[in-house]
Amino acid sequence: MTFEKIREIIVEQLNVEESAVTMDTNLMKDLEADSLDAVEIIMGIEEEFDIEIPDEEAEKFTLVGDLVRYVEDNC
Repeated sequence: MTFEKIREIIVEQLNVEESAVTMDTNLMKDLEADSLDAVEIIMGIEEEFDIEIPDEEAEKFTLVGDLVRYVEDNC
């Protein structure tokens, strides 16, 4: 469920196909997200899951799975 919600946020923000977003997808390399996209995705996740993601944590996220695990561990 967490993955599906995060995938939805990424698909909407980056305008990519849902099938392009997996746990192993690299946001920057595979989906060509830039730093502004990354900030928007983090903000969307924070709003969706009502959590605060510190900048130093957000900078570590490279794979979609990193985001999913962080949310699951912190909700």
